[in-house]
Amino acid sequence: MKPAEIKPFYRRNLPHIQPIGAAFFVTFRLQGSIPQGKLFELKKAFDQTIVNVFKENTPFLNERIYDERKRFFGKYDALLDGSKTGHHYLKQPEIAELVVNELLRFNGDLYDLIAYCIMSNHVHILIDTSIQIPESYEITVFESLDLEPLSNIMKKIKGPTAVYANRLLNRSGKFWQRESYDHYVRNQKEFENIIRYILENPVKAGLVSVWEEYPFSFLKQ
Repeated sequence: MKPAEIKPFYRRNLPHIQPIGAAFFVTFRLQGSIPQGKLFELKKAFDQTIVNVFKENTPFLNERIYDERKRFFGKYDALLDGSKTGHHYLKQPEIAELVVNELLRFNGDLYDLIAYCIMSNHVHILIDTSIQIPESYEITVFESLDLEPLSNIMKKIKGPTAVYANRLLNRSGKFWQRESYDHYVRNQKEFENIIRYILENPVKAGLVSVWEEYPFSFLKQ
């Protein structure tokens, strides 16, 4: 896609802010991994919180919204980690390996893969899409570049893995939840915090004592 064709912001159930060439923290999950009722309650509470933030008439509006989004994600991720319902197909090594293969397929081309963690019902990744943009260019050259926005990247990852996983599991139907949670990284400190968050996920869940023991975690060296 040409840069002018890429939407830096769109909204479905969640807002998606996706600047060209940014680093992104993305969480995608299995279909039905969070009960719809709980997700509805969480989103309803978040929407009301945002309404209240606007009513505060604070000069730090963007910062407040940013903080509330982080709190929302913390609760969202806690629902995934604590879910006793839905499928946990990613617990099977051969299924998790499928995801790893697709993440690596586009590494060095569409993005720089910084870190990932594959849990039983969801995946966290940190990717840097600035690799698609030349280090030096004229503005006229930039406008003619063919770029893959994050939304397309996620389709390239989730589409094949859904097909291959369903084939292995001898099942049909939706494998992934259509909408992913994504967050573009604002600064180096946040970048480092996200890496720690991703790698510590299986430790926090009590699966291992140190992240290096978990077979489906990765950090670029």
